[in-house]
Amino acid sequence: MNPVASHLERLRPGAASNQIEFDGCNRAVSAKQLKVLKHGIWAYFLLLMFEGALRKWLLPELSTPLLIIRDPLALWLVLTAWHRGLLPSNVYLSSIVVIGIIGFYTAGFFGHGNIFVALFGARIYLIHIPLIFVIGRLFDKDDVERLGVAVLYLTIPMSVLIALQFYSPQSAWVNLGVGGDAGGAGFGGAMGYFRPPATFSFTNGTSLYFSFAACFIFYFWINPNNVSRLLLIGATAALLVSIPLSISRGLMFQVAATLFFTLIAISKKSEHLLRMVMACVVGAFAVVLLSNLSFFNTATEAFTARYVDANKMEGGLEGVLIDRFLGGMISALTTSSELPFWGYGMGMGTNVGSMLLTGKTEFLIAEGEWGRIIGEQGPLLGIAVILLRLALILKIGLACYEKLNEGNLLPWLLLSFGLFNIMQGQWAQPTSLGFSVMVGGLMIASMRKG
Repeated sequence: MNPVASHLERLRPGAASNQIEFDGCNRAVSAKQLKVLKHGIWAYFLLLMFEGALRKWLLPELSTPLLIIRDPLALWLVLTAWHRGLLPSNVYLSSIVVIGIIGFYTAGFFGHGNIFVALFGARIYLIHIPLIFVIGRLFDKDDVERLGVAVLYLTIPMSVLIALQFYSPQSAWVNLGVGGDAGGAGFGGAMGYFRPPATFSFTNGTSLYFSFAACFIFYFWINPNNVSRLLLIGATAALLVSIPLSISRGLMFQVAATLFFTLIAISKKSEHLLRMVMACVVGAFAVVLLSNLSFFNTATEAFTARYVDANKMEGGLEGVLIDRFLGGMISALTTSSELPFWGYGMGMGTNVGSMLLTGKTEFLIAEGEWGRIIGEQGPLLGIAVILLRLALILKIGLACYEKLNEGNLLPWLLLSFGLFNIMQGQWAQPTSLGFSVMVGGLMIASMRKG
């Protein structure tokens, strides 16, 4: 067996005789218990989708505690999996947990000293990141495909929602902010239009969701057996509409990345080419139809204006990619020697930490993810976390490529979204953290046949 695949076997079910196989032969967990745990993962996914809706529209008076509504569920899944012997043992999981524990104490003794801020920061390492491996162990490829079909169903109403938000004033009910804020949940866009947040608390959720959906849309065009063709066409149109309506350059770049990964996948197997050509024809036809609609043209104009203005401010496309991606990474490393050895304390770089420590929301450490991590935990632990994230996505990425060569495209296409989210996704922000957890677990799970 390839060394990479051998290593990833320790991240997946069935790696050893004492690990669950989910084929009815192992007595470590019953079918009923397994079903309950899988339902827990589905609940985590649904809460990720609708946590913002609860905080904005349904239970605005509970918006603050609902921010961490997924935490008790994630804790239960991790503890139950550990109790049942289903939590895999590997260097990534062990190291991240150890760093989380050490970081919690250093925040108290050498950093900000606020136990609640430290707990909020530590929960990322002690609860959510371990959940990646739990999802990878409990789910298999069939489960991932079923979740992908659910994503396709959600994509259509989600696009309708962001269209309503785009064209409605910020004072409209559909644009209420967290806690029922009448000021609106939209964020700076262009031409007087705001970036819509969909069902999420903040506008980044829209970009993350449709980027996530793009992986499944491209996958099902190549493997359409388990999905309705009408649903797939509708989801494709919804994705195309979402790009200008979102006014998000990040979404456009991410869809382009998924398309690039898809082209690589097609090059491995010529019979996939015809299906991809059909998808492109459907997409082109949808764009032609949409271009005759004023609502789509207006959104496209706003998106174009935002793209041009932002590129001018950031020095063109090269500046965008360097400043927003490589620039933040490099500056975080080059300034690490100027920080306290143990950092300013875990959780201080989050919005919640900022609010608890200063009474207002601001970036106390850094806006970029790597800068936040090193600023919170210092050069030693911070750089260790970054190296762990790089090592994990490298191992998963190589295994995804191996599965691609074996004819399994799903892990590879999920990697197109998971690559940057695992490497430097904004884990301080709950929605971004949730999508990183989901895609990380699903990449691992999709490598195992049901």
